[in-house]
This record gives sequence, structure tokens and C-alpha cells, in this order.
Amino acid sequence: MGIDLFLLNRGNAYDGLACLFGIRNSYGFRPLAEDRGFPDDASDGLRAEFAGYGGPHDVHGTTWLTWAELDTADWQETNASGTRTRASAAGIDTDWGRVWSVMHILSEIHGSANVRLVVRFH
Repeated sequence: MGIDLFLLNRGNAYDGLACLFGIRNSYGFRPLAEDRGFPDDASDGLRAEFAGYGGPHDVHGTTWLTWAELDTADWQETNASGTRTRASAAGIDTDWGRVWSVMHILSEIHGSANVRLVVRFH
């Protein structure tokens, strides 16, 4: 585990959660990484943290996304109504930009397929 997202977060951006993970997706985005579950190859530290939140019994919407996937995503793809782009909901110019900056830097060191954001929702 590299960094807790809460250190970079300034609040709930539901449109971003919708387009990235399908959470509260009344916006009609095609999520990039919906319901993938907890990664099989997660570190012991991440496993312990996940268990501390109650594990799969108390957590829903657990999923993950690699920098390689984010780097190749179509950020101009729109929601179902065609009014919002993925970039406007979760692009580099949104609150997610700080997360993408950290992931990008880590990918330069460890490789884009080896940098992953793991998320869980209560």
C-alpha cells in the first residue's frame, strides 16, 4: 500500500465515483472499473486494512483500477445523455487530479500496470 486516498481527497465527487467505479451512477457513465472485487494479489497491509473495515461483509463496491487503464481511458467519452465527459467528472482538472498525479509518478518508477488504486465503499 502506497498512500491512503483520504490524504488527497477534499470531499465526495459523486460524478467522478460514477464514471470511474459505477457508484451512485445516476449520471449514466460507463464505469471504467465497476465491481471487480478485492484484488487477489493485494499486500498484507491492504488486506489488514480491508479486514479492519469489516471485509466483504461490511464493505460493498470494492474495486480497483491501474494507471495503465487510466492512462489509456477515453477521457472525452460522455455520459448517457452526452452532456458530461469523463474528463469533466474525474479528469486531471478535478479533485481527482491529485490522485492521478501521484499514480503517474509512481508508474514512472514501478510501471503503469503495477500502480493500482483500490477503492471500497460503505
